[in-house]
Amino acid sequence: MTQSLRPLIGATRRALALAIATSSVLLGAPLLVSSAGAASPPNFITFESGQVRPLATSPDGSTLFAVNTPNGTLEAYQIGVGALTQTAHVPVGLEPVAVAARSDTEVWVVNHLSDSISIVSLQGTPHVVRTLLVGDEPRDIVFAGRKGLAFITTAHRGQQRTDPSIASVPGAGDPQLTTPGVPRADVWVFDPNNLGATMGGTPVRIMSFFTDTPRALAVSPDGNTVYVAGFETGNQTTAINEGRICDGFNPRQGCLLIDLSISPGGNLGPAADTSGEPAPKVSEIVKFNNTTGHWQDELNRVWDNSVRFSLPDTDVFAIDANALTQTGAVAHVGTTLFNMVANPVSGHLYVSNTESENQVRFEDPTRSAGHAVTGHLAESRITVVSGQSVTPVHLNSHINYGLLPGDSGFDPSQAQHSLATPTGMTVSADGRTLYVAAFGSSKIGVLDTAALESNSLDPTIASASYISLSGGGPSGVVLDQSRNQLYALTRFDNAVKIVNLGSRGEVASVAMTNPEPASVVQGRPMLYDARPFGSNGEASCSSCHTFGDKDELAWDLGNPSGKVTSNPIPVNLGDQLSIDLGKLLFGVTTPLNGTNAVNVFHPMKGPMTTQTLRGLAHAGAMHWRGDRANGVFGVNATDENLSFNNFQVAFQGLLGTANAPTAAQMQAFTNFALQVQLPPNPVRNLDNSLTAAQSRGAAFYSGQRPADGLDVPGLGKVLGLSAFTCNGCHALDPSKGQFGTSTNASFEGIDQIFKIPHLRNMYTKVGMFGMPAVYFFNGRDTGNMGPQIRGFGFTNEGSVDTIFSFFNALVFNPTLNSGFPLVNPDATRRDVEQYVLAFDSDLAPIVGQQVTLNNVNLATAAARVTLLEQRAGAQFTSLALGGQVTECDLVASVVANGAVVNYLYAPASQTFTTASGSSLTDAALRAAAATPGREVTFTCLPPGSGPRVVATQVTQ
Repeated sequence: MTQSLRPLIGATRRALALAIATSSVLLGAPLLVSSAGAASPPNFITFESGQVRPLATSPDGSTLFAVNTPNGTLEAYQIGVGALTQTAHVPVGLEPVAVAARSDTEVWVVNHLSDSISIVSLQGTPHVVRTLLVGDEPRDIVFAGRKGLAFITTAHRGQQRTDPSIASVPGAGDPQLTTPGVPRADVWVFDPNNLGATMGGTPVRIMSFFTDTPRALAVSPDGNTVYVAGFETGNQTTAINEGRICDGFNPRQGCLLIDLSISPGGNLGPAADTSGEPAPKVSEIVKFNNTTGHWQDELNRVWDNSVRFSLPDTDVFAIDANALTQTGAVAHVGTTLFNMVANPVSGHLYVSNTESENQVRFEDPTRSAGHAVTGHLAESRITVVSGQSVTPVHLNSHINYGLLPGDSGFDPSQAQHSLATPTGMTVSADGRTLYVAAFGSSKIGVLDTAALESNSLDPTIASASYISLSGGGPSGVVLDQSRNQLYALTRFDNAVKIVNLGSRGEVASVAMTNPEPASVVQGRPMLYDARPFGSNGEASCSSCHTFGDKDELAWDLGNPSGKVTSNPIPVNLGDQLSIDLGKLLFGVTTPLNGTNAVNVFHPMKGPMTTQTLRGLAHAGAMHWRGDRANGVFGVNATDENLSFNNFQVAFQGLLGTANAPTAAQMQAFTNFALQVQLPPNPVRNLDNSLTAAQSRGAAFYSGQRPADGLDVPGLGKVLGLSAFTCNGCHALDPSKGQFGTSTNASFEGIDQIFKIPHLRNMYTKVGMFGMPAVYFFNGRDTGNMGPQIRGFGFTNEGSVDTIFSFFNALVFNPTLNSGFPLVNPDATRRDVEQYVLAFDSDLAPIVGQQVTLNNVNLATAAARVTLLEQRAGAQFTSLALGGQVTECDLVASVVANGAVVNYLYAPASQTFTTASGSSLTDAALRAAAATPGREVTFTCLPPGSGPRVVATQVTQ
């Protein structure tokens, strides 16, 4: 009998169960505090938001606008030949990532972390006159249509979506995070001439599209069509749970599965690493073959009976900008789509993107198994869309991926022709030349559009026209043909560069104010720059960790030529008696960790979903199994700094570089990465309260009833703790920086031991619905769920579609004294699912929120100002913020004496005070907002940032 047909006994599988989080926390920070004591909150929080449209020019061409992402400001410059003269410096929201000029005197700014749009008037003293509140994490904005409507991309979630003030707006309401087949990309449409009198403006409509969270927008030359693209849209890959794979390593010997269908065979292998250590049983990645119409693996085995959905992979959509209807869509544009631009002459659409190769196994530069993904993670491309025609053009087709540094014939000069991570673009007025910012190459690619459209681009020839930039990380470009100039924003040094197109050389660099710590600035290039250490010039850590986050894919980065290493992490239920009893009770027929040893990491680990690099502090070892606890810099179960440094091997092993970073370079990378934070949870109420369902879920999560394990009287005296509550394993203790994680691992009756991961960003994993019968999940089969948006869901390999499906695991089966309740267990499962989607995080949900009071919304926005003031006085605990703080620092910005002045709110006295000490009462500020030109913008900043912003964010 196969493992898949073992009796459905109550098994504990917390490692997989706990792998439900989107990513095992890769932790440790040079941070702010230690667990031994509290400290003052940092005066700056790094969020690493990706810029989308960071530059724009006024319609008359006289002014350049730039978003200053870390500083939370809009910068305006008078344009000259070879020079920029600053004319305005306007506080907006947190993490501005895009800007568009509606007129010569009105500019709209997209604030990624504030979930808002700042409307800036340049008349009189430049300042924000209205703040529009939108969905979670807005990214881009364009104006289009006969009415000049504003189109804004956001995720299909966020508190404003369900705000009563827009309840009558078509498309508003519940984002239905647990409902199959729901579009996950939103476009909020506003009429600039009729914003309404509601608190945050009234959109005309919220349009939704069947793709993942969107990023870029573009407009057709006639202004009547808007194009919207998903961001991390996938590539028709998914994971087959190991419970659908036969035991052993005979890929052609099938077996009978629990649903009486036939599995094609066993693991792909190799059955052991090159040292002869037996490999564990793992899941595998399959890709849909559009030619054959089947889900296939690298051996072309068909897995159709183990996938319960389809992936249309629709990436780009067309909108009638006047009728506000979807008029078209195209698929297979790319895996990660960064930006779009329309050719002003032909109207053809160019999409900068990367195409991931995650269907290829192994991080192994020796290619001992005959293949590896080393040095070939994601191809940089421009995809040309013309009607329904989709033509991907590889920007680095000159690279010989079959050769790595050290191989005979490897050409190190090929990196000179490479463009890594293509982002912002612009096209010349005659439509003949496309300029693309290569974020990971510090270059502007200058491409012949005819070569793109005929797919005849030769990078070795085209690269002679590429433009090198200082600073690094170009994210956006704007063309100024009247002055024969190009402007680029370089994120690494937070500056604007002027390029003379005649000489194709940089002629000036204008630095913007940057409040980031020096360690952040110095370490950032290590994440993105594909040039150092000798490689083909395309791959970087951000090839998978997009803007320090994740790519929503799984990768099998096992290494057949690696060695088994020791695991120093304490293992719950890891004593030999518990292991033996667990194997007996759970019917484990394959050797634990491959070798049957408890405290080891086998290099053949199997597929794992990409982990976020955000929110890394205070949770011990990194990677799903915690295997970076053991590495080149040492062995330690709880030292986050050491664990991140141990990623040094990934440069040669995965990126395919000739050399590894030095210890100093890795420490710089570590110092940067361990300061990047997760954003506030957009599912949780802004007042940090829970809904009725979330409250019931929280009560079960933190209650006394064990959620899994064997709660048998007397057994604990023999084994130690043998049953755990949800909180007993996924500890929630903000004072220790624990948000669902712990520093321990756990044996749960499965094939490998995993570290217990965090639960802070599970809401970002929504989008896959459909799962076949698997032994461990009680044989529950959803049936075919039809088209879905994502191919990866929850658990370490992403094979479990929803949190609810996960809670149907055997480990949670109702018993008299453990598991979900015997009476109506599904109701409690749904409640806990709702709670986990709204899980606590290092920052309160109010952080970033803002509102502008003016003479239009003075009455309707008053309650929101009161809420911001209340939360600024509410106690909050976060180790990352220094311990005991309040939920936010509230700052009010208002024009006074010809400048925008910032006031910091003091909850005790209910007054607002400037850096110079002058104060205004709450009533006085609200009264000022009634006067046009004295609109007041209230913004909740991260605790600790308020004094800095008030003191340094001076205006001109």
